[in-house]
Amino acid sequence: MGAGFGAVALTALRQIEARGGSGAGQPVIDPLNPFAPRAPHFAPRAKSVIFLFMVGGPSQLDTFDYKPLLQKLDGKPVPASIRQALEATKHANVFHGCKDELMGSPYAWKQYGQSGMWVSELYPQVAEHVDDLCFIHSVQADSNNHGPASYQMHTGDIRPGKASLGSWVTYGLGTQNQDLPGYVMLFDAGPLGGAANYSNGFLPAAFQPTRLRDRGTPVLDLLPPESMADGQRRTLDLIRDLNLEHRGTRPGYSELDARIASYELAYRMQSAALEVGDLEQEPAYLRRAYGFEHADQRTQNFARKCLLSRRLVERGVRFVQVYDMPDKDGWDAHAKLTDNHTPRARWTDQPIAALLSDLKQRGLLDSTLVVWASEFGRTPMMQGEKGRQHNAAGFTVWLAGGGVRPGTRIGSTDEIGLMAAEEPVPFRDLHATVLTALGLKYESLSFEVNARQERLTGVAGSAKPVRGVLG
Repeated sequence: MGAGFGAVALTALRQIEARGGSGAGQPVIDPLNPFAPRAPHFAPRAKSVIFLFMVGGPSQLDTFDYKPLLQKLDGKPVPASIRQALEATKHANVFHGCKDELMGSPYAWKQYGQSGMWVSELYPQVAEHVDDLCFIHSVQADSNNHGPASYQMHTGDIRPGKASLGSWVTYGLGTQNQDLPGYVMLFDAGPLGGAANYSNGFLPAAFQPTRLRDRGTPVLDLLPPESMADGQRRTLDLIRDLNLEHRGTRPGYSELDARIASYELAYRMQSAALEVGDLEQEPAYLRRAYGFEHADQRTQNFARKCLLSRRLVERGVRFVQVYDMPDKDGWDAHAKLTDNHTPRARWTDQPIAALLSDLKQRGLLDSTLVVWASEFGRTPMMQGEKGRQHNAAGFTVWLAGGGVRPGTRIGSTDEIGLMAAEEPVPFRDLHATVLTALGLKYESLSFEVNARQERLTGVAGSAKPVRGVLG
């Protein structure tokens, strides 16, 4: 009898897993239509997210966090008071591998917009949009290593295996366009740490992302051979009938549900993905504005990703993750910072500025939350030959659109840009802010794993939206 009741309980638990759990605020998932739009918990400010991830850690001190004192102290040691304050925290290892010598920014800076935001010469075109941006200058990560910090930015945990932000968003809300994936990735080279950054983790398999290409057929093997095209629908109908019969004896088996749903999505995507991926439909002046005709091929490549991301959210895709990394190094400038940062800024500045302009002109910026971020920043101390070390103690993220208060600066680092000094912001608070903008209760959005409610924002009560970001 005990074994019998155990089997009943197991079946019930599997059914709960397929629905996405049973707790308050958890979405009820139709396993055969997992991307059906679901109502948010409250009125949202944003409907979609475009997350621009700058892989490798761009220096906040050379992009968006101007420090006049650092320029004055160029070549001098770190002030004792700042060193002692940081050494008393968990970020003390930031000094490892650095010279006790400050390095001022090699770039010129100026103020832009009515808000008077300081931006370096690395981002002159993004700088023209500062009155639409909200800068958070006091973000902190828990790790000073690429992989763990990147996992934490994407999933809320320094350990791999957790669900990514894009998976959580599509789990909670579904998506508006049933002919395209709800969660899309765009990249040439993936982020440091690999697929664990963007996977669905413990969430049902349907909420894993789909990678689209910005050239050629958007999804590899999307189209059947011509000789099989006429009978494709009949073949898929037969496969669906057989899979449903097989599923009937295996309730709650989410991987099988996801497989059935993926066949149908792939069929619908054949025309929708080809259409959304046809960037030549856009007028020549707009493609030129994004950078399609730029002399640098890598600027052209990132321009295509930015334009494709706009086309995706315009068609109702919920979450688009864009990586700027065209090679294995990213912004990881341990030496010769200018050799690293100058071209990477050139590859991304014009496309990002054009994306912001395009979204705004189409009336999409109000409903699209744009996030520019990385896994950490870099130190004011020199490393190697005029390079900078990783710095998780304080760095900059900016957001735009989606209910964000424009022309705003939140938090600050100390006078040399080493550590967050005012309003430190952990990644979980940034995640709580994104979920809140989308109308989701970040503590209610959970999934039961091993009898424990897992959340993107961690243990209940440990996160809060960043004060002042959302209007």
